[in-house]
Amino acid sequence: MAGLPPVSLGAIILTAFAAAFFLRHLLEKRVVTSADGVSQPKRQFLLDFSLSFGAGVIGAALNIVVHGFPELSTLSLIYGTATYGFFIALDMALARERTVILNALAQNTVLPPQKRLFSMTRRFSMVAVAAMICVSIVNISVIARDMSWLTQVGTDPAATREAILSVTYEILFIMAVLLGLAVNLIVSYSRNLKLLFENETGVLERVSNGDLSRMVPVATRDEFGLIAGHTNSMIEGLRHRLQLLDALKLAEEVQRTLLPASPPKVAGVALSGTSIYCYEIGGDYYDYLRLPEGRLGIVVADVSGHGIDAALFMTAARAFMISAAQGFRSPAELVRDVNRHMTRDSAPTSQFMSLFFLEIDPAEKTLRWVRAGHEPAVVFTPGTGAFSELGGDGMVLGVVEEVDYRQYAQAGWDPGTVIVIGTDGISETRNPSGEFFGGARLRDVIRDHAAKPVDRIQSAVIEAVQDFRGKSPQEDDVTLVVVINPANKYIQVGSNLI
Repeated sequence: MAGLPPVSLGAIILTAFAAAFFLRHLLEKRVVTSADGVSQPKRQFLLDFSLSFGAGVIGAALNIVVHGFPELSTLSLIYGTATYGFFIALDMALARERTVILNALAQNTVLPPQKRLFSMTRRFSMVAVAAMICVSIVNISVIARDMSWLTQVGTDPAATREAILSVTYEILFIMAVLLGLAVNLIVSYSRNLKLLFENETGVLERVSNGDLSRMVPVATRDEFGLIAGHTNSMIEGLRHRLQLLDALKLAEEVQRTLLPASPPKVAGVALSGTSIYCYEIGGDYYDYLRLPEGRLGIVVADVSGHGIDAALFMTAARAFMISAAQGFRSPAELVRDVNRHMTRDSAPTSQFMSLFFLEIDPAEKTLRWVRAGHEPAVVFTPGTGAFSELGGDGMVLGVVEEVDYRQYAQAGWDPGTVIVIGTDGISETRNPSGEFFGGARLRDVIRDHAAKPVDRIQSAVIEAVQDFRGKSPQEDDVTLVVVINPANKYIQVGSNLI
C-alpha cells in the first residue's frame, strides 16, 4: 500500500469516512439522543468509534478490491483509523456530556442518580490503557515498516542519512498528532469538570444563602454524579424541613389564638398569665372561664410530652373544657366530665394531662379547686409573710375514664394575697450545673415582688427562671398564671404570650 499515490489513498479514505459520516447522521438521533442524558456520552463514544473503525475496514476493503492489495498490507490503515477514531470518539463523548450538562442547567431539570457508579479512577485507567495500546500499535507498525525500508536503502551514507531523517520526521509527526489528540481530550474534559464544579459550588452557595430553588443535574455516572445525587437529596430534605417549619409556624400562630389574648376584667381579681414553649408549639395550656353568678374559673394544664402530639392533645382538652363549662355545676364535676372525654381519645396514644382548676367567687371571697395530678398552687399572704398551698389529691386526666375528683374549698382570702399556679416546667428548670430551680426560689421571687402589680410578678418569675437556666436549653414548657386579691380598688391586669 506504500506504493499507492497519496491522492488515491486519500480518495479511498475520504470515501469511507463520508459513508461513515452519512450513517452517523442517521444513527445519532436513534441511538444517542433517544437515550437518557447519563447514557448519551457512552452511546456517542460507541457510535463514533464503531463508525471510525468501520470506515477503516471499508477503506481496507476498497484497497483490496480496487487495487488488489494483500489483506495483511491493509492492517496499518485499519490501525490508524481505529486509533484516530478512538480519540475522536472520546472527544465527541465529552462534547455530548457537556451538551447534556448545559441542557440540564438551562432547563433546571434533574436526572435521577445512577444506581451503578462508574468511578473516575476506573474511567481514567481504561482510557489510559486503551490510549497506550493504540499508540503502541501505531508506533510498532510504523517502526517495523520503516526498519524494513531502511534495510533496503543500501550502504550509501547520504541515502542512509536521508532515510533516517525521513523516518525520524515521520515518527515525530505521528507522535505530534497523537499528542495533539491527547491534549485536545484533556482540554475537553477540563471544560466538563469546570462546568460540574461551577454548578455544584453555585448550587451549594445558593443553599448556604437559603435559596433551595435549584438542583444539581446528575449528568455523569462517576463521583460527580454521586455527589450531585446526594446534594439533591440534601436539598429535598431541606425543602421538606422548611415546609414542616412553615407548618409549625402556622400551628404556632393557631395555638397562640387558643390561649387568652388578655385576662378578663373581674372586679376584685387581678390576673396575668403566660406560656413559653420549648418548641414552636407545646402541650401547656391555661385559660380563664366565665362561670355562672359572676364566678371565674382558671385552668392550668400540662400535657405529657412536647411538640405536635402534645399540642393536638391540648387542643382537644381545651375544647372539652369549654364545652363542659357551658353546664358548669362544680369544679369536681367539670374535671370529671373533661376526663371522661379525654380518656376515650387518649387510649390509643397513652397520653395524659395534669390539671389545676381554680374557681374564684370575687363577691364571697371563696376559692374552690381541683388538683388532678398537677403542681399545687402557691399562696402567699403578705400580711403574715407566710406561704401555703392549694393542694389535694387527684389523678391525672386521660388514664381512667370513670374517676370521681375531690374538690377543696377555702372561705375568704386576705387583701394582697398572691396565688401562683404554674406547671412543673418552672420548678424543674435546670441550670448548666444540673441544679433545679425548685420551689424555694419560686417562693423567694413571689415574696420579693408581692407588692408589685400582677403582671410584674408574672414577668419577675419568668425572668428568674430564664436567668437561672442561663445558656442551658429549655427542656419543658413553662406556664404561669398569677392571681391577686388587690388591696386597693385599682385592678392591674396583664397577659403575655411568648
